[in-house]
Parts: sequence; C-alpha cells; structure tokens
Amino acid sequence: MNRNQAIGIFDSGIGGVTVLKEILKVLPNERYIYYSDSKNNPYGDKSAKEINDLCENIVNLFLRKNCKTIVIACNTASVNAEILRKKYKNIPFIAIEPAYKMVYDYAYYDQTLVMATKGTIENEKFKLLFQKYNNYKTILFPCVGLADIIEQGNKDSIKSYLKVHLEQYKGKIKNVVLGCTHYPLIKKEIQEVLGQVKFFDGAPYLAKHLKKSLKENNLLCEDTHIENKIQFIDSSNDEQKKKRFFKLINE
Repeated sequence: MNRNQAIGIFDSGIGGVTVLKEILKVLPNERYIYYSDSKNNPYGDKSAKEINDLCENIVNLFLRKNCKTIVIACNTASVNAEILRKKYKNIPFIAIEPAYKMVYDYAYYDQTLVMATKGTIENEKFKLLFQKYNNYKTILFPCVGLADIIEQGNKDSIKSYLKVHLEQYKGKIKNVVLGCTHYPLIKKEIQEVLGQVKFFDGAPYLAKHLKKSLKENNLLCEDTHIENKIQFIDSSNDEQKKKRFFKLINE
C-alpha cells in the first residue's frame, strides 16, 4: 500500500468535518477523501442492516479510490466497525466512539448529559460502554432529529430545538458528552441553553489513534507539498453542502 494514497473519511453528512479538523491538526501532510452521505442522512433512525449496507457501499467506493485507511466519523455507523474489519481485512479502520469513558476518567463526580442519536444510545456496544463506566449521575438523551437540523444549517431551528429539549437541564449539568459528530458544531448554542458546561468529544483521541495506526503500518505520508489535499464527495451532489464543508474546514 502506498503511503501517499488518501485517507477515506465518511459520515452521514458534513458533521464529520469536526473529526477531520482534529485529524488535520496532527496529520497535516496527508491526502483526504471525505464522503458525506447526506442522501441517506440521518443514520440514527435506520436499522442495523441498512446502516451496514450503506457503510459497505462507501467502503467499496474508498477501495476503488485506493484509500490506505478508512475513518468512520459517525458514532451511529461506528458500531459496524468490527463487521467491516472482518470483511475487509487488508485495510485499517479507525472508528469514532462517544467519549463517555473520559467522564469516568476526568469528571466522575459531576452531573453528565450524553447527547447522541437514538441509534447510538440504543446500540449494544454503547450500552456496554455505559454500564462499564457509569458514574450514576448521567442522563442519556436521544436527540431525535437534531443531526438533521444541524445538517440543514438553520440556526433558528437549532436554537428552538435546544431550548425545547435542554431547558429542563439548565443549571443541573456540568458535563456534556457530544455523542454525534454533528454536535460539536453547535457548542455555543448548547451553552446558551445549559450555561457553562464542559464538553467531551472523541474526535481528538481518534486523531491521535489514527496517527499511531499509520505509523505502525508504515503509512505516514512524507510529502509536505500536497495540493488539493481534501476531496469532498456528497451522495446527493449538493453544492451548498460542499461550500459549507470547506467554510467549516477553514474556520
């Protein structure tokens, strides 16, 4: 496998840009292909089989484009990581996970709100993670429809949703686990409702894990003069998504 080949990253929409931004901090000399599956967004209300079929279609696209590793930048889709690893044994997979263990490690005694999709919260893998690190001061909140609203980019709708659903937790929560890659895009809006809270997000740790994996597999790119290093593909061919994606990357 050529170390100058691209890293494939996918999410159910442009939310995974929050993961890519963290990756760019530690791996600025790589080429990336980002796949936004906005045609099938959101993943959170789909069956396990539907999500697996979507993941396999995207993985096959990345393989046709000779990607050297694949990043699953979607918490809902990441539960399929083991299935994909078993089927595609010749390519490394790095998957995002809700950062609940970080609460156990760094803020065990504080009231915590886990914001995630319904699919993530109901998944067996997350349930096991939660049971293992439960601080017994945690509320699991399935944010039905929130990722889709963020994907659409309507600020008024986002603020209205958060006010309706999170107002009840104002002053009662110290930690917020962002269990969907879309949610870091609205930290400011969340704090407007909840007040000053501490956010826990798995993206920085995924980025470090990715770098370690590339090193171990001798796949780190050594070319410091890569042009057009980020290619964006959207399953619905939405030019507005593309514009918003690159705007967020450059912010």
